[in-house]
Amino acid sequence: MTGCRQGAHGTGNTREETLMRRTFLKTLVAAAAAATLALPGAAQAAYPERPITMIVPWGAGGGTDATARIVGSLLEKELGQPVNVVNRTGGSGVVGHAAIADAAPDGYTLGIITVEIGMMHWQGLTKLTYADYTPLALMNFDPAGVQVRADAPYKDVKELLAAIKANPGKYKASGTGQGGIWHLALAGMLAMSDIPPSAAPWVPSNGAAPGLQDLVAGGVEVVTCSVPEARSLIEAGRVKSLAIMSDTRSELFPDLPTLKEAAGIDWTLGAWRGFAAPKGLPADIQDKLVAALEKIYKSAEFQDFMKSRGFGVSWAAKEDFVAYMKKSDESLGTVMKELGLAK
Repeated sequence: MTGCRQGAHGTGNTREETLMRRTFLKTLVAAAAAATLALPGAAQAAYPERPITMIVPWGAGGGTDATARIVGSLLEKELGQPVNVVNRTGGSGVVGHAAIADAAPDGYTLGIITVEIGMMHWQGLTKLTYADYTPLALMNFDPAGVQVRADAPYKDVKELLAAIKANPGKYKASGTGQGGIWHLALAGMLAMSDIPPSAAPWVPSNGAAPGLQDLVAGGVEVVTCSVPEARSLIEAGRVKSLAIMSDTRSELFPDLPTLKEAAGIDWTLGAWRGFAAPKGLPADIQDKLVAALEKIYKSAEFQDFMKSRGFGVSWAAKEDFVAYMKKSDESLGTVMKELGLAK
């Protein structure tokens, strides 16, 4: 009896010890799993687990759209997930820029933000500024060009300016939304020529592509946009470019004079494009995206694509991109106030 009781008691101890060991092991496993998830590289290694949406605030066919699509296609290869490019136009760029800023900061909504983010708030169109995003990388810069129809009577930009000055209100212009970068390019050129910016009324458009189509159709007489955006129409013999608002000539169009060369006007302005995410994106996802974008920027595929279309390339990541946008915002605000375009 005693032996049986001792035996039974001994069996009880073994069961309790087994349960205790199992509980202890489960606790260890859970703690190890929690510690693994807490490691800086853990979330990064898991991202991305599903397709990514890239928002473009401007219409299909323009330079911003083309830049976003080449980067999106190369980003798919780097991240191993589809990158779906979506054009969200309207509001002179406000709709798309707001869609990027308002998305969840989880890395599954990215966007290409443009120079207009440093202009729209000066116009009173939105309260959004560059500070409302997680900056990733600047990858493109293009100066403005002055485009007219191929059959226009002006042989150079000086003749165009003379015609506008002699006939205020007659010659309409387009290329982007009211107060957008290409509008500012025109206004600055006119002001530097002692011509009131109002002498060439601006017809708003959702980007360069629709503005150029309006030019070809006869709805407007001038489009200020980057020369690469007008390239296909130039090569088709339907549009001609008279000058470029840059310190140096275009590699794509080396015969195209700068505005200073063509008319003695020391006015340069261009559009930049960079990639960003909603504010609050986790640091590990930021790092993964910036590393992927830098690899893309340095790749032959990206460089060849941009060069073949005459798009300028420029790199600035994270804090450097912030400093670039801050400087752009301040300088554009100053010019817009001087031209009466700021509210």
